[in-house]
Amino acid sequence: MGPVAAESTTAADVELGNVQHDVSLPWSDPRRVSWPQIAIATDAAMFGGAVILMGIVSSARVASMSLWWAVVLGLLALAAVYRKGLYRPPLQLRVIDTTVALVTASAAAAAVTISLRVLLTGSATMAAETLRLALLASAFLIAGRTALVVHERRSRRAGRSGSPTLIVGAGHVGRLLAKRLDENRDFGLRPVGFLDKDPLELGTNGSAPSVLGASWDFDRIVQEHRVEHVVFAFSTAPTEVFLRLLKRCEALGVRTSLVPRLYEKATTEASVECLGGLPLVTRHARDPRGWQFAIKYALDRFTAALMLALVAPLFAALAIAVWISLGPPIFYRQERVGRDGKRFAMLKFRSMLPAAESEDDSLALAEDTAPGGVEGTDRRTRVGAFMRQFSLDELPQLVNVAKGEMSFVGPRPERPEFVDVFEVTVHRYGDRHRVKSGITGWAQVHGLRGKTSIADRVEWDNYYIENWSLWLDFKIMLLTFVAVFRSGEVE
Repeated sequence: MGPVAAESTTAADVELGNVQHDVSLPWSDPRRVSWPQIAIATDAAMFGGAVILMGIVSSARVASMSLWWAVVLGLLALAAVYRKGLYRPPLQLRVIDTTVALVTASAAAAAVTISLRVLLTGSATMAAETLRLALLASAFLIAGRTALVVHERRSRRAGRSGSPTLIVGAGHVGRLLAKRLDENRDFGLRPVGFLDKDPLELGTNGSAPSVLGASWDFDRIVQEHRVEHVVFAFSTAPTEVFLRLLKRCEALGVRTSLVPRLYEKATTEASVECLGGLPLVTRHARDPRGWQFAIKYALDRFTAALMLALVAPLFAALAIAVWISLGPPIFYRQERVGRDGKRFAMLKFRSMLPAAESEDDSLALAEDTAPGGVEGTDRRTRVGAFMRQFSLDELPQLVNVAKGEMSFVGPRPERPEFVDVFEVTVHRYGDRHRVKSGITGWAQVHGLRGKTSIADRVEWDNYYIENWSLWLDFKIMLLTFVAVFRSGEVE
């Protein structure tokens, strides 16, 4: 491609960063309200609303509390929220994580305010008053942020918001990134195309973004497509080109993100130590053989046994309903592959009539498609359809968990015949077997259930293993309940 930066400028000059440009973005309106401004205004308004409501409900108590201390609490709360990173433009919109961050920020602000009041006024009677205001403020902050997140999420899905995004590198990783961003509009990045001098030819795909040019076309592409975010993937370009493009993004005020090398093994928990100007990133991945997973499995078995006792009446009612609608046996047993490739009989309530002799039971699947859902002719009974709608047919898997064959949360187990195929054809499929299989999982709560991409499932499942925590398990369980009652069966 030829040079476009200036009439007397060569492509080499542009690529080597020897050209000076106007660094203004013509579409950047300084009057446009940004996310940080909206978020700060929302939080401040919610805190003010909490103070006003507390004054209306218990004016006598509020009168004894100096307005100055209310301001101190509010400023500390906003500062704590800032420290949590909630005033940065978000890529992912997470209600649960935002709620936890707001609660901890309010708690920290309340603790500091109480300590200051005790030290400066010598009065310990104001602790309850400050705590009440902090609790009320937390509720208001959560309500305001939830409304803000829901509105932004709907805007992104409708295409009304989201940052036009340029992807540097049109190889396998860059194209996978474009596919992920297109499938997950909530992320807020809308790919407009690729920047790559030597793109990987992967055939024609009408839905995929096109290659818009090479590094010397960067300024033109940014201006023409109103690019607000640049993601650096992998390409054959020299490191110097990447560094100069990053520098150019900084000059233009364009936000940037990087896909790291060895991204398959990257974790959200990492520490960075610098040796001079050389950063050393240490990843803190969970050890599936370590004590954390041992605690997880012990809690799983105890909780499963307790739940079996609590849901015994429901269990018995469903068993009777299956008996009446289908007759014996009550349970459907299917061999699945779990941790370390060990096989076990996974239990479900029977929900379907027996298959006809002519029913095709082959392993034929569309490319990169997992088995699941209602395969072949729909043979569900009325009772079975009801159970599958709310995943009640999975209830007997509590027995599998209590026996130690499964976990509450983990990769969904698959049949041995499919495992034999996927281990050969799907990258990192075998890595899923480092942990116990789960009743639900990180992939399932993100819509990867039934006949969906097996490669995508593997990617989400391995992310879960690398980044596991009890909090992540708890969040997945919450999301599972939401998914069940919003869209029916989880698998």
